[in-house]
Amino acid sequence: MIHEVSGDILFSKAQVIAHGVAPNDPMTQGLARALHEKFPAMHKDFHHWCSQRHPAPGQIWMWGGTGGTRIVNLLTQEGGYGHGARPGRASVKHVRDALRELAQLAQAEGFTSIALPRLATGVGGLDWDEVKPVIESRLGELAVPVYVYAEYHAGQAASEPGLG
Repeated sequence: MIHEVSGDILFSKAQVIAHGVAPNDPMTQGLARALHEKFPAMHKDFHHWCSQRHPAPGQIWMWGGTGGTRIVNLLTQEGGYGHGARPGRASVKHVRDALRELAQLAQAEGFTSIALPRLATGVGGLDWDEVKPVIESRLGELAVPVYVYAEYHAGQAASEPGLG
């Protein structure tokens, strides 16, 4: 079940936070930057994975930190591997493919809840009216709550139905 909420996703009580990035993303903008700052080991491990696997947009990578924290990096944008390479724009196809993999991972891992932002609409450059139906289509059938942070309010915890 999908719940649109307002608040700061960094305060989410969901088991998993998913967000959009590019392969080899420097994570210097938006939510990726905030997650990089909060979980520097995630950023380091992501770059190691990218250098080993050279993933394509549409794939995902999950990181598990201390205390059960899980971050799923959804490769929604084109990326680069050269010095100073910046993330490219996202595409609806990459979002659709990454969300399909997230749904499969959620079922395989037995996730209990997922939080994600208005995916690929910031740095990725997509329109929310294009992305929202993809999220509903790919994640709406999951048997766990999915919290979509439709409005960002810095430092404010959202009311996430079903999570204390």
